[in-house]
Amino acid sequence: MKVISYNVNGIRAALKKGFIEWLEAANPDVICLQETKAHKEQLDLSLFENAGYKYNYWFSAQKKGYSSVAILCKKEPKNIVYGTGIDSMDFEGRNIRVDFDTVSIMSLYLPSGTNDTRLEFKLNYMAEFQEYVNVLKKEVPNLIICGDYNICHEEIDIHNPKMKGVSGFLPVERTWIGNFIKNGFIDSFRELNKEPNHYSWWSYRANARNNNKGWRIDYHMITEPLRERLQRAYILPEAKHSDHCPIVVEIKE
Repeated sequence: MKVISYNVNGIRAALKKGFIEWLEAANPDVICLQETKAHKEQLDLSLFENAGYKYNYWFSAQKKGYSSVAILCKKEPKNIVYGTGIDSMDFEGRNIRVDFDTVSIMSLYLPSGTNDTRLEFKLNYMAEFQEYVNVLKKEVPNLIICGDYNICHEEIDIHNPKMKGVSGFLPVERTWIGNFIKNGFIDSFRELNKEPNHYSWWSYRANARNNNKGWRIDYHMITEPLRERLQRAYILPEAKHSDHCPIVVEIKE
């Protein structure tokens, strides 16, 4: 099973940049989208259906044009879960999950901490999400949590490790994602790729992408029971529909 995660920074904008043609060429079984910034009634869903993704599920923020996640599937899942049931995070449309017989896949868009208020919201979200996942992985042991975590874990994951005072690389955030992994998850990309200079997000400023001055903040976190089924994990920096790029994991079914 080939699973892609992609923060598209606005699905309507990405569609104008050739997203559908790229999707057909990439041909994942499942693609998890973050920051779609759209409600499904604002979209022509036939575009996705004609590309082979008849089963597409959207969980949007109450505020239009903000946040929001989706999952597109070639095969019909046996169950779809919208949100987490935690009101303090679900109003921003940040989690959706599909369950298949041998694996469950979540699209996650963890908040960024762009100012003091949002950082407080992010830290609270992280704490509540960890509690939620601790219970969830007991019920759903074969779990992939794909998405934009808005955190670089290690110095190898950021082009300038001196940026310790910036949200996304704060010690408290790095500790949280380290503990998240210790609580039963595998960073699938880093499990198979130990080299530096692999990133999934670049600022639009200062020609950052062309100079590869990036951050690796998008992950496929897989639960320990999936370790033996992990086959490949890689990044697709040549796809340019967003300030992020897609990341891929391949799991033996």
